[in-house]
Amino acid sequence: MKKFYFLIGLLFLTSNSIAQKYFTRTGTITFEASVPSFEEVKAKNNTTTAILNIETGEIAALALIKGFRFKIALMEEHFNESFAESNIYPKATFKGKIENLTFKNLTETKKSYPIKGTVAFHDNLVDINTLVFISINNGEVLLTSEFIVNPEDFGIKIPKIIRKKVAETVTVTINFKFMPKK
Repeated sequence: MKKFYFLIGLLFLTSNSIAQKYFTRTGTITFEASVPSFEEVKAKNNTTTAILNIETGEIAALALIKGFRFKIALMEEHFNESFAESNIYPKATFKGKIENLTFKNLTETKKSYPIKGTVAFHDNLVDINTLVFISINNGEVLLTSEFIVNPEDFGIKIPKIIRKKVAETVTVTINFKFMPKK
C-alpha cells in the first residue's frame, strides 16, 4: 500500500501545478475466464482506486484482490487461496499513460485513445498496450477499456484437473468514473 501512495505522490509531483487531476475509489474491474458448457468464471471489483492527470494522461490504479466478488462463494475462496494467493499478493496495480489526452479534447461523445502501461500482480509486471474510451459528462470523466491477459504471464498456473473449465486467457474490463480532485 505504501508503494501505491508513493506512486500517487510521485504523479502529483511530476505533473504541473495547473494540471487537472481526477480521482475515483469506486472504479470497476471485471475479469472473465469462462468456457462454454461450464460454470461461469467471472469476478467484479467495485472498489478500485485510481487517479488520472487529465493534462498529461498519466494514470495509476490499485485494486485489492480480495475485493473481487464471484457468484459462487467457493469459487471466490479458491481464487483467493489457490490462484491469486491474495494473502501473499494482496493487490494489483496499473501505472500508465494515455496518449494524446487533453481536457479540451473531451466531449460527451466517447473517443478512443491509445494507452500504454504496466500491470503489477503476483510479483510480475505485464505491459499493456490497448485503447481506452473516454468521455466527460457533468464534470465526470468516464473511462472504459477492455484487454486480454494470460494468467501464466503473472506466474499463475491453472491445475490440470480444472484446465478445461477455465479459459486460457482472461478478459479484463475497466469502468472508471473520475471526479475532479480537490
